[in-house]
Amino acid sequence: MTLRLKEKYQKEVVPHLMKHFHYKNALQVPRFEKVVVNMGVGEAIQNPKDLDKAVEQLSLISGQHPIVTKAKKSVSAFKIREGMKIGCMVTLRGSRMYAFLDKFFHIVLPRIRDFRGTNPKSFDGKGNYSIGLKEQLIFPEIEYDKVDKTLGMDVTIVTSAKTDEEARELLRSMGLPFRQN
Repeated sequence: MTLRLKEKYQKEVVPHLMKHFHYKNALQVPRFEKVVVNMGVGEAIQNPKDLDKAVEQLSLISGQHPIVTKAKKSVSAFKIREGMKIGCMVTLRGSRMYAFLDKFFHIVLPRIRDFRGTNPKSFDGKGNYSIGLKEQLIFPEIEYDKVDKTLGMDVTIVTSAKTDEEARELLRSMGLPFRQN
């Protein structure tokens, strides 16, 4: 299976970034390290079956079985005790990461209603980018009729970039549509 996003990175993006940032070595060019998809299921406190459905849907979306996350602290306002199962997450690396990013950039994001691009300021200062999604229905693997509740998720793209400027140029040249301010 050829991964067209990885091929694009090697043939087009690396030379572009070497020229743009004046790198002397191709190993200095920032690259994707991992993609973390996190789904918080607050309703799992009252109905544990919601968490099972979220795990099933996240495994369909990512192609990998997610782990169930537990609360680290007790929060009485939310009726959460330490150790309760409250979400699920999956970490993608290698070929699964490139396949997910290709699908995410070219199929999923354009399916968002009134989509004008992603926020160019959602970087953390160390070259990592996070996107929050309101519903899982925008993924083509999810069947609309089988969904009881819409669940949001966070997608974090971790890069080896040292600055946000390097990461922004990497993501832009890989095909992530940024919103024009």
